[in-house]
Amino acid sequence: MERTRTVRKAIIPVAGNGTRFLPATKAMPKEMLTIVDRPVVQYALDEAREAGIEHVVFVTSRNKQVIEDHFDDTPELISSLEKSGKDDKVRELGELLPQAGSVSFTRQQAPLGLGHAVWCARDVIGDEPFALLLPDMISYGPRGCLSGLMDLYGEVGGNVVGVEPCAPDEVSQYGIVGKGAAVQHGFAVTHMVEKPRAGEAPSNLFLNGRYILQPEIFGHLARQQRGAGNEIQLTDSMLKLSGSQPFHAHVYDGRTYDCGSKHGFIEANVAFALARPDIGGAVYQSLRDMMSSHEGRIRAA
Repeated sequence: MERTRTVRKAIIPVAGNGTRFLPATKAMPKEMLTIVDRPVVQYALDEAREAGIEHVVFVTSRNKQVIEDHFDDTPELISSLEKSGKDDKVRELGELLPQAGSVSFTRQQAPLGLGHAVWCARDVIGDEPFALLLPDMISYGPRGCLSGLMDLYGEVGGNVVGVEPCAPDEVSQYGIVGKGAAVQHGFAVTHMVEKPRAGEAPSNLFLNGRYILQPEIFGHLARQQRGAGNEIQLTDSMLKLSGSQPFHAHVYDGRTYDCGSKHGFIEANVAFALARPDIGGAVYQSLRDMMSSHEGRIRAA
């Protein structure tokens, strides 16, 4: 295995049913729910492009056609905006549009888990290292988490994961890594544990949905038996791969919002809205007013 092979491609799995957001996701993919004025999936693509990814593979499923449409050209809309003199919107949509041939879509025909979704992209990825971005997990910080993983990958090669600290009593909600020897942009991973009990976790550093993986992971996924939830779990195959290849972790210096949960989704909307120069001030004042009017009720609860 060559340490210096460039990471050119990324997988973004968007095949999930979004049951935690029903009824909103009954007819609309959860990845198209908006954080302020951009859908969740757009943030994942933007982060991949920022990190230098050249080609993104979306793993979709039934009823996800609107995601493909979002990343396609819309001549009628552009023409209407131009006639209305809304050149700023035309520019914005043009900047968001991927270059022709830089995205692919492949289907996951059955809901068999994240590991199976990644495996479905094997022929498009080929024999190359690749990035994996879980779109529900949105990076908020000076730059996206994947850029930090790329820095670490350039230093150590192999497989790289993104991690963040959580409260010790929250470790049972996440995949947790063990911390080994430090390197310039992170540390060696000694082991990975899925949702350990409090007090039994090797650290409080959880996997935050960003990965760089070597193509040998596909062989493990092809042989992987179903695990938790009767699904093919990516973590199980990563553990097997770690027996023959090194894993390192990059600690993200921003914050990741889990937009697959209602709480995280609302937090992300507030955080990104407050950071916007066009609406941040008004949102801040509204939040202050709401907190003041709800203070008594919140204390009583």
